[in-house]
Amino acid sequence: MSIKSKVLAAAATLTLVSGVGVASALTAGTAVAATPSCGTFCVNIFSKDFGTYKSPNFTVDVWRQTAAVGQPNILFRVSNFDPALDFTASVQGTVADFCAAGIITNFTCYRWANLPAFELEYAPFGALSGLCMGVSLNAFQNEKVSLQPCGLTDRTVWVVDALDSILAAHSGFYAPLINASNTNFSHPFVLTYPRNSFPTDSPRPQLVVQNLTGFSQTVAPFLAIIGTINSNQLWGATIGQLK
Repeated sequence: MSIKSKVLAAAATLTLVSGVGVASALTAGTAVAATPSCGTFCVNIFSKDFGTYKSPNFTVDVWRQTAAVGQPNILFRVSNFDPALDFTASVQGTVADFCAAGIITNFTCYRWANLPAFELEYAPFGALSGLCMGVSLNAFQNEKVSLQPCGLTDRTVWVVDALDSILAAHSGFYAPLINASNTNFSHPFVLTYPRNSFPTDSPRPQLVVQNLTGFSQTVAPFLAIIGTINSNQLWGATIGQLK
């Protein structure tokens, strides 16, 4: 943890949201996930497929609440009593900052140097676990996302792809999240919810990384109004506990 700077989860949400240029989305809604113990330190990542900033509905979760390396990351219905939904964010700043810290060492340092980056650490009831959402090997197609040791490699670092962000009318801003261990220059591996799956399915569908599908059509710096990116690769974030 010494190689990272810890900040409030609010800063992480600002990274994800203002990474596409609009901080006002921070106040778009209050129905989010974390327990009171985690409170305003918690950040809640949700999929555009299943929610909005006003009603995230399902957020990133640790299957069976177990803090162990390799434990699957899934989406689960929001509540203010489920510690498996509690995550805090460690924000170094940009990809370049993670590169300077020696966490990212591949071409990502050059391709996406100025984009925001963060780690998402599991913190049940606000207690840091030292485990972050990531991948066990350098990202590859359909690799499953799970808890991995924080701060050691680029496999737990996520880059906010502001260049391919989407403005969804009346519901906020969404962006793909690139895994920083990515080795694909043109179609990076991004956080993806399995197609034709739903968070209440049994067994619970596990998050994966897949090649970014489609593209945005940019009309202003860091702002895309229309595009062809699959909605299961677009993510938003809120902060705090369920009101």
